[in-house]
Amino acid sequence: MPPVRTRLPGETVFAVLMLLLSAFLLWAAVDISGLKSYTSAGAYPMAAASTMLVCSLIVVAQTARAQAAQPEPGESPWRAFVRRIAPPVIVSTSLAIAAYMLTLEWLGFVVSSYGFLVVTMRLLGSARWGLNLLVSALVLGTIYLVFQTVFSVVLPAGRLWQGWLA
Repeated sequence: MPPVRTRLPGETVFAVLMLLLSAFLLWAAVDISGLKSYTSAGAYPMAAASTMLVCSLIVVAQTARAQAAQPEPGESPWRAFVRRIAPPVIVSTSLAIAAYMLTLEWLGFVVSSYGFLVVTMRLLGSARWGLNLLVSALVLGTIYLVFQTVFSVVLPAGRLWQGWLA
């Protein structure tokens, strides 16, 4: 008898969402050129979306048959889902990326990128601040040299410095 597969927290929701997405993609692919011919513009997207829909149906059926994983004692299913799907390092790194995107235009490429590199290295486990500062400076200097000098790409200076540098 094969071992019983356990269903991870959130797996059913994800499988159903994939089924709905593939059904929508098939509908959109049919809308491209209809079912006129096998060589129409929508033929390949329809084939890909049909394959995705069939596979999603199989995954939903297998997921429904799987036994639900038991959360840790005293842990709600929601906390088990968050622990498995969104561990703190992924959440904090995603927030660092969002902060980088928000500060890039205001502080400019050099300052934002340097801060992002230093913070991200720390978030990913490097506790040696001096090394983080040095490596970030070397990496950023190399990037700046290559893009600014070799490729002649103007990197954003930042709104904050516009008045001071003019």
